[in-house]
Amino acid sequence: MSKPTDIVIRDVAPSTQTIQYRSPMKFGGRVVTDVTLFNVEITVETRAGQIGKGYGSMPMGNVWGWPSSQVDSEQTLKSMIEAAHRFSAEASQLNQPAHPLQHARSLHQPLLSIGKQLEAEQGLPEAIPMLALMVAGSPVDAAIHDAYGKALGLNSYNTLGPEFIEEDLASFLNEDFAGEHLDKYTLREPRATMPLYHLVGALDPLDAGELTSPVGDGLPETLDQWIAADGLTHLKIKLNGDDLDWDVARVTKIDAVSSEAQAQRGISAWFYSLDFNEKCASVQYVLDFLAKLQEASPSAMQRVQYIEQPTHRDLRKHPENKMHAAAEIKPVVIDESLIDLETLFLSREQGYSGVALKACKGHSEALLMGAAAQKYGLFLCVQDLTCPGASFLHSASIAARLPTIAAIEGNGRQYCPAGNDGWRDRFPGMFNITDGTVGTGLLTGPGLGF
Repeated sequence: MSKPTDIVIRDVAPSTQTIQYRSPMKFGGRVVTDVTLFNVEITVETRAGQIGKGYGSMPMGNVWGWPSSQVDSEQTLKSMIEAAHRFSAEASQLNQPAHPLQHARSLHQPLLSIGKQLEAEQGLPEAIPMLALMVAGSPVDAAIHDAYGKALGLNSYNTLGPEFIEEDLASFLNEDFAGEHLDKYTLREPRATMPLYHLVGALDPLDAGELTSPVGDGLPETLDQWIAADGLTHLKIKLNGDDLDWDVARVTKIDAVSSEAQAQRGISAWFYSLDFNEKCASVQYVLDFLAKLQEASPSAMQRVQYIEQPTHRDLRKHPENKMHAAAEIKPVVIDESLIDLETLFLSREQGYSGVALKACKGHSEALLMGAAAQKYGLFLCVQDLTCPGASFLHSASIAARLPTIAAIEGNGRQYCPAGNDGWRDRFPGMFNITDGTVGTGLLTGPGLGF
């Protein structure tokens, strides 16, 4: 049934912005040197005549969302930006009043059609991956939720109950969620603070001995400097996944450098997550890595909180990559493979014990998969896509409203701090890190909170 709070879309205004990285980042065997943000402003109107203007922003992470051997990165980025523009045009046609979750569902089929159109028009040798299309559509989804909350004068995370949407979660997930709404799986207030996961890229210098090309912009240059400056307690470590000795040595040295830096701060507890970016040939590589790490550095092994998707993202093509044995040692979370409830179930069958959410897959999708992870007792984390400015605030707001999230990743301040200009002044507690935490309690305003 329709609600007086339901909205139609009145205007959609997209734009793009490219920001150079201060230093290159290597992951998944590729090096990234800049980011292109797709930004969109959306105006909505409720059935009761209330107007709201929302904002969405997300990096078009083509190297992550579409790592192709057949299409070069310049073309994949171009295609994703064009998909985002066409998706914005589709959103402008949403003239039937509905809740943002329902609008997101209505836009799913048009998003698939856009992918097929671009594949044919541009003569692409392969289909645009669903993950890349989800990234392209994510700014619009975020802006609709933001505009909805602002039209109502409410935080968007408090507009997810039955008083705002008649349909229960069974309509969006399955019958296990009959009678339930997202208000059951989200917090009414954000956590006041959350630990920040700082990225240690494969090219990042760990100490002065590794610093060969200083940036010289006044920001920390090495891991030990970052720990001291920002009070870090959570480190996300990028690994190769195809060089066992290098990977073990890398984590062992990170632990040694961290131990010295933390000792100077009087800190005894800190944590690591490990990200192989799908480069491991099999789960045996992960098991061998964990065994060798335990032997080389028991302290580093003890500090590992979880492992991000270590093997190929196409679970159906690689059913042999079962994670049961690794997940008995440390939580192993699905990341690139997670595009819907079906892939969540498939990952669970194949031994994954957790889920990594990303705002770049869509705000609605993140909330729904967050509910599913909680329902089925899976380890849950929120990951970043080198999100600066509004896109980081969006990502952090999701993490702060899901009750089982332990920390939030945020590396935009490391690689593209220029993208935080303006936002840093408005939300200093989110961007000026001194004690290893972000001040997510600031994200209480109407819409997505910022």
